[in-house]
Amino acid sequence: MDELTTSSFKTTGSKWLLPVSDFFGFPLDQVNFLACQVFALGAAFWFRFYLSPHFTSPVVRHAVATLFGLSFVIFCFGWYAVHISILVVVCYRILVTADIHNIHRYTMIMAISYLAVCQVSRVFIYNYGILSTDFSGPLMIITQKTTMLSFQVHDGMCKKRQDLTADQRLHAVDSKPSLIEYLSYNLNFLSILVGPCSHFKDYIDFIEGRHVQRRLSGSNTGQNGYDKVPEPSPMAAVTRKLLICGVCMVLFLTLTKAFPITYNVDSHFINEAPFLTRLAYAFFSIQAARPKFYFAWTVADAINNAAGYGCKGVDEAGQVSWDLISNISIWEIETATSFKKFIDNWNIQTGVWLKTVCYDRASCYPTALTFILSALWHGVYPGYYFTFITAIPITLAARTVRKNVRQYFLSSHPVKLVYDVVTWAATQLCICYTVMPFLLLAVGPTMQYYRSMYFHIHIISILTVIVLSQSHKPRGSSSSNGTKPGPYDPHPQAQPQLQPSNNNVKRK
Repeated sequence: MDELTTSSFKTTGSKWLLPVSDFFGFPLDQVNFLACQVFALGAAFWFRFYLSPHFTSPVVRHAVATLFGLSFVIFCFGWYAVHISILVVVCYRILVTADIHNIHRYTMIMAISYLAVCQVSRVFIYNYGILSTDFSGPLMIITQKTTMLSFQVHDGMCKKRQDLTADQRLHAVDSKPSLIEYLSYNLNFLSILVGPCSHFKDYIDFIEGRHVQRRLSGSNTGQNGYDKVPEPSPMAAVTRKLLICGVCMVLFLTLTKAFPITYNVDSHFINEAPFLTRLAYAFFSIQAARPKFYFAWTVADAINNAAGYGCKGVDEAGQVSWDLISNISIWEIETATSFKKFIDNWNIQTGVWLKTVCYDRASCYPTALTFILSALWHGVYPGYYFTFITAIPITLAARTVRKNVRQYFLSSHPVKLVYDVVTWAATQLCICYTVMPFLLLAVGPTMQYYRSMYFHIHIISILTVIVLSQSHKPRGSSSSNGTKPGPYDPHPQAQPQLQPSNNNVKRK
């Protein structure tokens, strides 16, 4: 307990909740984060009911959302919140003063460079520890928002509509935002701590009261559009997501602590335990590490929904979906039978950002450039780069197997079921192997882990690509099977389209 208390005092954020931290034995940064998110949930309900766009001006809603957001980052990070404010102010200065043809380039260079400098300092300051003063999370979200908005302003003000893709036309911004709009979009309390990043036009529609109307009816006209369609309540979605958060919290307090990641590189464990035991422990320790991510992203999603933001449309059953800005699909992750499907459902909004600012715009090598940008955005810890590099041969191998082998297992349902079970197990083991360096961070532990695993996934993946690529291509195989070239595809997995409709909208 003394050690925990000492480390807690290293925070530059508020120490008001230090007695709570000491009593429960949780790090102060986690206590502060949880307190802010609980407050944000209550504030979101208040924001929806008492600052409704029906009777509150957009300026007031922008101002309140911004002030709450700034209060959260000051409470959690103290004077380190200055870094977040500096990046937002400088990027807005670029947006309003720089050449409109280059604002997206200048903003990207500025945001990524500033983030990289802060990430480097994080390594030297914390020496691979992630302590209370780690402000990089909000800074990463700000980087996404500032860069994506600059590209969308460039699309709306510089390019002809026929030169844009369908997504780019949908999200293009045809005028520069005001200062209060820019601050609110980047610093609002709904997403300042853990995201998610969302499109600027969607956020402005939410603030000005058009969000639900446009999603449910497809109408793009009328300032008071929310009066035209009965506005559904998000309570069912919020309740469901909070229940998921409760389960994740229980799992975090039990499984996560019972299967520490660092035990994978414990010398005694490596030397004494057989290979299959070590493989099994790696699987369970990675599974046990997921609930904290599930919790953080799901509670952030619930907070946005509680404020009335996140309506996606009406599904086939006539139910309103509130998953527009969801960052994860837990069921799809846990049942993923391919590496790509797992990636597509993990940190979804970051995939949207990478697609928006890089993948769809790169004139050459879009996959490689997207990998580089993703690595730069995540930080400078070597483990991150081990993860991204390892993912390349695994993704190539998975795609090669799908092209050359999968069709032989589609003859009957039992055979297909066997194939799905095998590919599920292979996917989950490959995910464990790939993301382990992401959690170990440093070069030494990463190499120690891979040596203990005999680099078996690396070897199997490379041999699979070589052998199957040289074999005769089966009849019926085609490159147009829906996969993108290259080892990384940030496009979301195909989902049934939610159709805007005012039919069958059920009032909750």
